[in-house]
Amino acid sequence: MKLTVAKTAGFCFGVDRAVKMVEALLSQGKKVCTMGPLIHNPTFIADLQKRGVLIVSEPEEVPPDSTLVIRTHGVAKDVREKIDALGCDVVDATCPFVRKIQQIVDTKTANGETALIAGDPAHPEVIGIRSYCHGLSYVCLNFEDFRQVIDNLPAICEKDIILVSQTTFSVSEYEKYINYVKLHCTKVEIFATICNATSNRQSEARALSLENDAMIIVGGRNSSNTRKLYEVCRANCPSYLVESAAELEPQWFTGCRNVGITAGASTPDSIIKEVRITMSENTVGVSAENLEKEAEQTAPAAEETGKTAEEMAFADALEESLKSMNSDQKVVGTVMSIQPNEIQVDIGRKQTGYIPIEEYSSDPNADPTKELKVGDEIHAIIMKTNDAEGTVMLSKRRYDASKYWDTVASAYETKEILEGKVTEILQKGVIVHYNGIRVFIPASQSSVPRSGNLETLKDQVVSFRIIDIDQRRRRAVGSIKSVTDERRAALAEQFWADAYVGKKLTGTVKNLTTFAAFVDLGGAEGMIHRSELSWRRIKHPSDVVNVGDTVEVTIKSLDPEKKKVSLSYRKIEDNPWEILKRDYPVGSIVDVKIVGLTDFGAFAQIFPGMDGLIHISQIADRRIAKPSDVLSIDDIVKVKITGIDFDKKRISLSIRALLEPQKEETQEASAPVEEDSKPVPIEEYAAAAADEEVAQDEE
Repeated sequence: MKLTVAKTAGFCFGVDRAVKMVEALLSQGKKVCTMGPLIHNPTFIADLQKRGVLIVSEPEEVPPDSTLVIRTHGVAKDVREKIDALGCDVVDATCPFVRKIQQIVDTKTANGETALIAGDPAHPEVIGIRSYCHGLSYVCLNFEDFRQVIDNLPAICEKDIILVSQTTFSVSEYEKYINYVKLHCTKVEIFATICNATSNRQSEARALSLENDAMIIVGGRNSSNTRKLYEVCRANCPSYLVESAAELEPQWFTGCRNVGITAGASTPDSIIKEVRITMSENTVGVSAENLEKEAEQTAPAAEETGKTAEEMAFADALEESLKSMNSDQKVVGTVMSIQPNEIQVDIGRKQTGYIPIEEYSSDPNADPTKELKVGDEIHAIIMKTNDAEGTVMLSKRRYDASKYWDTVASAYETKEILEGKVTEILQKGVIVHYNGIRVFIPASQSSVPRSGNLETLKDQVVSFRIIDIDQRRRRAVGSIKSVTDERRAALAEQFWADAYVGKKLTGTVKNLTTFAAFVDLGGAEGMIHRSELSWRRIKHPSDVVNVGDTVEVTIKSLDPEKKKVSLSYRKIEDNPWEILKRDYPVGSIVDVKIVGLTDFGAFAQIFPGMDGLIHISQIADRRIAKPSDVLSIDDIVKVKITGIDFDKKRISLSIRALLEPQKEETQEASAPVEEDSKPVPIEEYAAAAADEEVAQDEE
């Protein structure tokens, strides 16, 4: 038995495009749902569902964190409006041929014309098309229905009419519609809206069914175009519609010498291949092994291009042909429309040019809806021409790569510094885009410390140098560190040439320890000791500054040999003794807070960082045994500043000076000074102050 497979079997342009869109979303880790089954193939849909693709029937069912894919058949106008109103994340996979019919009926019926639609009224494509009609519209599944519409409504024949068909409608059946409407209607405009792929598929199926003893039609039973293929074939020979190889029955082919296979537009190649291999058990001269080899020959092996499978994914095999690209493969076109999933381009040919969104730019963040407008000129490379479907697939991304590769190669030789944007973070590095060229920067060359996070580079414009290149594979490796190290060395040389004690600088806090803050000065790193961060006592540098802060500092000391720089963050105007001199002269009356008690007096805080002593003799207008008899920690009391010794850093305070003089005090004034009212020696004052400071630190 001889086996013949139709050349047109398998995915059509629209289905292939929709499947690739969903595959791309899944590969990005996105949650995907489709408005109804993406295509009419149960086996393929079941596989998508296993991978997490959710099928919804209403826009309200779309989870808030999911991307909604509008399937190839399109949706009704009111459904699309509802989707837009809900603000869903949408990818429109409507077949361009279906969208064209929607635009035709929308424009024509808006002018008062009546629409006649050849198709299945229950099919989602037809439901969507009819929703764009204004006024009268009729859908006819078969010629008898169509004839009755024309005959029973004679008034329709006097109106302006348009005739369109479902993209997968029977070609021979549509010809009957056309002939009949021409005979009975004088004002009719007929549109050839059956997809070229459908027409060619049906023509080839008809030819095969005339040449073979039996036909196998592979595809979903709910697929319109698959059913049409079945109807075309069974008119000429025994025909069998199967959804998978498991449905094949050996008795169907008893006595058959020649069997043909065709498949619907929604049938994956894997299912067709499975049917072919299963059937090969009954063929003569064609084994399953040979069929496998034949399938493998349809795509170039990785070994032929000298690449591993990973490299094939990184740089598509088409890159290999860029070196010999001729002017016929490079085109200049005009942007006709910009969709979320593709850009339609007029390239001056009969075919429709389009750039899939993934072929627009190598930068995943590029947005053509913001970067382009209708009428713009655009350069691209032809990737694939499909005369049967009247389309040309283009790539701007590959054109850019071809155009700017020489610049990258030259920069490798000259060590020129380039600029690009970091768009991808990988496990072992980052990807920088330079005019459409993807340059890999290893983590060790990224300038990010080993303990750092590469994510900090995301979306940053960086300077880099090409350090390795593979001309054959058009791959480049770059280094950010090479540039930053070179620039830092130049800055360091300049820093030490200009630095001097007392110079004020601006830097960025890079690190904190328990005792200091380290500052990047742009060419050198300086240290601010904890004691130089603030005039008041602090427990940790983070009490004053944080990593990433921009600070103004003063150089305290320099060691050029050891490349050490000591800095001060304290400002003269913040010195508490300067504040005391300016705002609190002797004689001032202020409210203070008791912060320490000793046998000979109490320490009080005048303002943060500045304490004075209230001697025991100055606490009350009477004699007291100890300060704690009158005062407690955290008490707020009013005092008078009675003395300041700036050299010895000593401040004397008095509560007693503000109390009303008593008679007894007058009498005591002439009496000898008691031992406990004598001035406290400076050594005792200093020791008590030191003890107080230690106590506060311990707290």
